[in-house]
Amino acid sequence: MTPTERQFVRRLAVMLSALTGLTVLAAVAFSLSQHVSFAFGLVWTLDTVTTLGTVREPHNTIGRVIVAVLELLGIGTLFYGFATIAEFFVSGQLSGVLALRRMQRTIDTYANHHIVCGYGRVGREVARELRSRGQAVVVIERDPSRCERVEADGIAWLLGNASDDETLQAAGIDRAAAVISCVDSDAENTFVTLSARGLCPDITIVSRSSRDDADSKLRRAGADRVVSPYKTTGAEMARIALHPQVSLISDLSGYRVEQIEVQPACAGANRTVGDVRGTSVIIAIERADGRFEPQPAPEVTVHPGDRLIAFGTPEVLESLESTFQPVEAR
Repeated sequence: MTPTERQFVRRLAVMLSALTGLTVLAAVAFSLSQHVSFAFGLVWTLDTVTTLGTVREPHNTIGRVIVAVLELLGIGTLFYGFATIAEFFVSGQLSGVLALRRMQRTIDTYANHHIVCGYGRVGREVARELRSRGQAVVVIERDPSRCERVEADGIAWLLGNASDDETLQAAGIDRAAAVISCVDSDAENTFVTLSARGLCPDITIVSRSSRDDADSKLRRAGADRVVSPYKTTGAEMARIALHPQVSLISDLSGYRVEQIEVQPACAGANRTVGDVRGTSVIIAIERADGRFEPQPAPEVTVHPGDRLIAFGTPEVLESLESTFQPVEAR
C-alpha cells in the first residue's frame, strides 16, 4: 500500500471508528433514557444521524440533549467522511494512486534488478551507469520532487524510506541482484544496510560513506563494499554492484578489471584461456568449487560455473563477456 493510500485509509478508519463509537453510545443512551430496546435506540440514532426524521421526538430533556449531540457530532462526522472521499477523487489523488499501482506492477515483473536508494547526484549517476549496461533499476526516494526526476528519466521508482522493510520488499529485494545505498546521511545508509541485510542475507550491498569513520560501521551493518563519493564515482559504485568480488581499476587509458561468469551452453565453455582471451588479460580464475587460480596458463581450460577476472578496455571486456553468455541469449 502506498503512503497516499495509507493516509486515506487512516482518515477513513478514524472517521468510521468515531462514528461507530458515537452510534453505540447514543443507542445505549436512547435505550436507558427513553425506556426502549437497544435495537430501537440504534434505529433512533441512525435516523437522527442520517437526518431522515422518521422516528418521533424524545419525550424528555435527556432525549433531546442526545439528539442535539448527535446532530452536532454524528452528522459532522458523517459529512467529514464524505468530504474525505470527495477530496480523494477531486484532488487527483485517485489518478496518482492508479499510477503508483501500475508502477508497482512493473516492479513486480523485475528480477536480478538493482535497487538504488536515493536519487541525488550520486544515485542518479549510479542508475544511469546501470541502465547503460542493460540492467533494470528500481529507485527508492523519499523526496517527491526527486521522484518526478526519476520518472522523467524513465526509471521505476517508489516513494518511501529505503530503511523500511515494507519499502524494500515492495522494491523486490528478494529478487534483486544488489542494493546500492546512496542516501546523503551515513546514519540513514547504515539503517538501509541493516534492513537490506536482514531481509536478504545473500544480496550484494554497496553503500555510500561520507566520512572515513563510517566505513567500519557500514561494514559491520552488512555492507559488502563501502564507497566514498569523494574518492570514487557513481559509475564505479554501479560497476562494483555488478561485479562485487572485483575491485575496479580505472585509469586515464580507460582500462578496467571485471568479473565474468562462464554460463552453461556458451561458446567459451570448455575452451582454453588462450583460445578465448583475445586481447584481454586473464588475471585469475575462480573455479565453481571455490578454488582460486591466479595467472592461469594459456592451456588452462575454462568450465561452466567458473568466474574469470579479466583486464582490458571496456570494448575488449564486452566482447569477452559475450563469449561466455548462453548462445540463445546472444
